[in-house]
Amino acid sequence: MFGSLIITIGLILAAVITNDDIVSYLMIFFCVGLGLALLRLLVNSAIKKMKRKSIWTKLLFFAVLLGFGLPFQNWFRKDVIFAMDSDYILRCIVITVMGVIFMTFLFGMLLAKKRQTQVEIVE
Repeated sequence: MFGSLIITIGLILAAVITNDDIVSYLMIFFCVGLGLALLRLLVNSAIKKMKRKSIWTKLLFFAVLLGFGLPFQNWFRKDVIFAMDSDYILRCIVITVMGVIFMTFLFGMLLAKKRQTQVEIVE
């Protein structure tokens, strides 16, 4: 978690020091990474809750998920990433992945701490 945060801060500081135009893109893509991590955690928890649901409920869930996800992914790839300057793409993708890693580990730690305090309260 801290490694991803250090890499993120390093990329942003390097862009600020060199007075590069990519600073705003890096901030936006870091927020996109944080949002993708939250979406991934939400979908994973929704999938875990579907164990006793009917097959039609599961099919509807995945149809809606893919119905929203695939067009958004296609738009983001074609109109955002491929429209960017080629010098920016690699750094933006790296910072998005770092945002996903950071938020995933942060929520993992927070949920573990929450479960630990719930166990201590019950005793």
